[in-house]
Amino acid sequence: MTTEPPGVETLAEATALVRALWAENAQLREANAQLQARVQALEARLGQTSTNSSRPPSADPPRPPRPPRSPSGRRPGGQPGHPAHQRSLLPPERVDHSADHWPAVCQHCQTPLAPDPDRESGDPVRHQVLEAPPMRAEVTDHYLHRLRCPHCQGETRASLPPDAPPGAFGPRLQAVIALLSSRYRLSRREVAAVCAELLGADVCVGSVDALCQATAAALAGPVAELQAAVRRDERVNADETRWRLADRRAWLWVAVGTVATVFTVATSRGSRVIKGLLGEGFGGVLGSDRWSAYTWVAPERRQVCWSHLKRDFQALVDWGGAARPIGTAALALVARLFAAWHQARDDPAARPQLVATMAPIQAEFQALLEEGAAGASPKAGGVCRALLKLGPALWTFVTVPGVEPTNNAAERAIRPAVLWRKGSFGSHSQAGAEFAARLLSVAATCRQQDRSPLAYLTAVCTAAQRGHPIPSLLPEPAATQAA
Repeated sequence: MTTEPPGVETLAEATALVRALWAENAQLREANAQLQARVQALEARLGQTSTNSSRPPSADPPRPPRPPRSPSGRRPGGQPGHPAHQRSLLPPERVDHSADHWPAVCQHCQTPLAPDPDRESGDPVRHQVLEAPPMRAEVTDHYLHRLRCPHCQGETRASLPPDAPPGAFGPRLQAVIALLSSRYRLSRREVAAVCAELLGADVCVGSVDALCQATAAALAGPVAELQAAVRRDERVNADETRWRLADRRAWLWVAVGTVATVFTVATSRGSRVIKGLLGEGFGGVLGSDRWSAYTWVAPERRQVCWSHLKRDFQALVDWGGAARPIGTAALALVARLFAAWHQARDDPAARPQLVATMAPIQAEFQALLEEGAAGASPKAGGVCRALLKLGPALWTFVTVPGVEPTNNAAERAIRPAVLWRKGSFGSHSQAGAEFAARLLSVAATCRQQDRSPLAYLTAVCTAAQRGHPIPSLLPEPAATQAA
């Protein structure tokens, strides 16, 4: 009985068949490797969360319920001995009304009691109540009388006083409307409803939009001063997020300095936008993520966000295979890095210790990146080679005081804008984009300086309605330098 396959009669034919099968097997192995890589990539995309990608936490899938814990036997709520959390009473100068209450009958023997300060035992207990007063918009009628001159018989009508608004709405109401439409993210119709419900002021939707645009126009000068201050700053953090401008895709950019924050809406995500915000001659340190638009700044004057890098390393762990050991080791180094940073941040005297503690971490991280770049995992190799190119941008926070290893300043500043975008889907016109950018800049800068945005916007609207110079939002020395 022959063991040769059908159709094979000679050794040459058998050799040719083996070679063909060998080549086919090699092709199948290559195709299988490609399919495995594709499955791995698809599984990684499917497993993306806020911990290993740029997805927001709100997009994470539902977490499985926690396993039930054994009952501790304690009652729910605050436990005996924990620090009390109570609302502080307002000082007497903030109190509008006060009332004294005296007991009428002794609760022990029922003897009638009369108010008598001499018989008072100890200090009275203060029970403070806050209440919203009935609100109604103040309405002022200006009667512009007309007189006939007894000499020439000509008629002259009185003019509005200088402090009277030329339109139908006062500066404080205009500021309230602009603030509700921006900082508190209400739609134009909702703002009109709030004015009618809370203030008894009938303001149509068109008037709401007109007041918003007037406020944005008045803020052109102050926001330009903020941008000039950011350009001169020694430390700036930047970020960008998706926006919508009419029917076009756009991006909202933010640059956060030490005393000012500036937003702008652009139809590009390229470097020209951030160059326009900071100026091509920017000489400070820029904190950001690894987006390519920021690479025009030299690595020696950049600080890459380590919170973003932590997500990249977690993605390597979740990718698996040869990438997992690199990601695991990197996450361990990141934990040591943040522990040293938090200690130095909370205690400025510990900064020399930060430099000493970071030296071995830097050396170990450099060796790990070189290992990953030369390793068998293309995924880990790409990440490691990109970080090796950044070099000094990873460690600027160690050498430059005041620089943080994260981009949290820009992330916190842009978060209200992201919530605004989710509700409004962006801007419907260029004027709407300017309103959003300028009001976001004012709100964020006021928060930086611990100022009231309503008080500042009221001052801006008052000056604009009276034709006076618009007040600056910068501290006095910075405002003088900007001018």
